[in-house]
Amino acid sequence: MINSIFSRFFFLSIIFLNFQLLAQEKSFCVTDELQHAILRDNPGLRIGFDRANEQLKKDLEHFRKQAKNQQKSDALYIIPVVFHVIHTYGPENISDAQILDGLAQLNLQLRKQNADTNQIVSTFKSRAADTQIEFRLAQKDPDGNCTSGITRTFSPLTHIADHSVKDLIHWPPNKYLNVYVCAQAAGLAGHALLPGAADTIPQWDGIVMQHSYVGTFGTSEFFRRTVLTHEVGHYLNLQHIWGGNNVPNYYYLPVAQGANCNHDDEVEDTPLTIGWQTCNLSGNSCGSLDNVQNYMDYAYCALMFTEGQKERMHACLNSSVAGRNNLWTNENLMATGVIENNALCFANFMTSKKIVCEGQSVTLTDLSRHKVSTRTWEGQGVNFSSTTDSVVVASFAQAGTYTIRINVTHNGTTLQSDFQTIEVLPSEATSNYFSESFEPENGDNTWTIPTFEGPNNWTFNSVSAFNSNRSANVQNFEEGIWKSYELISPPINAQNLNSLALSFDFAYAQKQTTNMETLRIFYSTDCGETWTLRRTYNGSSSLRTVDTLITTSFVPVASQWKNEVLANWGNGPLKEHLLIKFSFDAKGGNNFYLDNINLGEASVLGLPNFSAEDISIFPNPVVDYLSIQSTAPTQLHLSVHDINGKSIKTNVSSFEKEASISTENWSAGVYFLTLTSSDFSVRYKVVKQ
Repeated sequence: MINSIFSRFFFLSIIFLNFQLLAQEKSFCVTDELQHAILRDNPGLRIGFDRANEQLKKDLEHFRKQAKNQQKSDALYIIPVVFHVIHTYGPENISDAQILDGLAQLNLQLRKQNADTNQIVSTFKSRAADTQIEFRLAQKDPDGNCTSGITRTFSPLTHIADHSVKDLIHWPPNKYLNVYVCAQAAGLAGHALLPGAADTIPQWDGIVMQHSYVGTFGTSEFFRRTVLTHEVGHYLNLQHIWGGNNVPNYYYLPVAQGANCNHDDEVEDTPLTIGWQTCNLSGNSCGSLDNVQNYMDYAYCALMFTEGQKERMHACLNSSVAGRNNLWTNENLMATGVIENNALCFANFMTSKKIVCEGQSVTLTDLSRHKVSTRTWEGQGVNFSSTTDSVVVASFAQAGTYTIRINVTHNGTTLQSDFQTIEVLPSEATSNYFSESFEPENGDNTWTIPTFEGPNNWTFNSVSAFNSNRSANVQNFEEGIWKSYELISPPINAQNLNSLALSFDFAYAQKQTTNMETLRIFYSTDCGETWTLRRTYNGSSSLRTVDTLITTSFVPVASQWKNEVLANWGNGPLKEHLLIKFSFDAKGGNNFYLDNINLGEASVLGLPNFSAEDISIFPNPVVDYLSIQSTAPTQLHLSVHDINGKSIKTNVSSFEKEASISTENWSAGVYFLTLTSSDFSVRYKVVKQ
């Protein structure tokens, strides 16, 4: 089993970029110590990696010998590529146009067709290579079905984006280059597996890119366009230009270290260098002019690959290691559709939003493939800016649930897309509170459940409830990992409230200690355009309401429910249109239940104006002094008792914002601190060392 550290960092080709002035970027590398620990703990993987790299070296020598006896060819190596956009409907869900631009920039750079090649330093102009490699979007998926070469998957994993995103969707790596576009890239700009590693761990083969490093517009910028090219270099067996692969027991050398002059990238026409993170075109770090403009350096002025790097990439493409020699075969190009002129075979579209308010609009983009002569947008009660254009704006006269689809035709063939649902919320809130127990008479249609994922989602039923007949719940016991389920409240008008409080009952059990479900509570004051995180509950601690593991489908009894109060929200949510969102992230654990939700003025609902989360007590365990900090808008009274219930005198009996309690005279043991206001009381356990 590969450990979690390894799953995040091993074999990453990394560029972590922290912007300063223009292209002045800071790169980040994993330390030698971490790499040594990883290889020490995973000797079997090291053996496989070494074996694959030895084969790559043999294949390079064989390729060189063959090349000497053959006439130079102008033939292209064409490689099918699929972009998997992993998103939660945020900015990482970049447009097809931005992806296409990223692909175009990649191919321009690989073919030395970018206009700025005239800026290559004169010393290296003769070495700059047209690699004769081109990537094309796949037109057929692994099952032979029509595809645009771009997939979109909803998953919170986009905010982590280590190798685990490849568990969501991964096309055969010996047929496609898998590129993952995510919100993050394990804290990097991008990372890729070299073929030696990919041969050993094929399920991780591919490239992960932070969305803001794809293409030159949208969420990206012009000078970030070279990052994907850098990662493709690694994918085709290029090292960083300062080397690192030949260091015993380690994989990477940190950039810009003087000792790097003792190592090499195994390419003859790239001079020894320590590696650069700035565009010092006159850099001479190892006794000769450095090739700072090389795509495999960290400086953001890259313009070229060398002829030697081209040879190494071509040798990789002719090696069986990681199946690279299958990618460009005529059989695979036919199977993936990149050299066929496909007819209409796929009807689909993308929506800019899934949730809006009355008066707001949604942009719809036709994604149908591959040839569309005519199209018709269809939706009952929907106002379209055009019913025939490829990009249209849809608006809605009133709140409700709307379904939309597109019909496309070409040469007598007509296809219909599946319906997609748009939730339109009321633009005005008619009440300054709500109280919800999910009973039939209250109606369930005031709550919005975005249709991002399925088949299991929030449901309202009588499986279990607390002091009522029904609850909202997610039957997660049989569900897979990393699904996110959202439940959005009806709006309230909170602009005239003095304070806001939220109370709810919930129940959750783990079936394994490794289950880490989370419940996150957000609020929005702009009709769901943006959301602010209010509180997170974790499965192993604050979310769990049962101390023991439940290995069957969890149905809570009354004693397994917990009440939670969130008070003291501040002034941020006190607006005329306030929404609350409960977001449950399923990660392979058990069922979750939610009931008796109350939101509004604390005093009107009989809720306290502060809660346990408003209090911080530290350090715990304590030695001499215990600090208490409070964000509660009230005076608090303090009492302390030992484990036998005996009252302990303290130097503080009441306070408002903070207090420091002397514990010097306390005996070692367990104590209980009770903090009370006029309407609420919380208790904490403190250990005296």
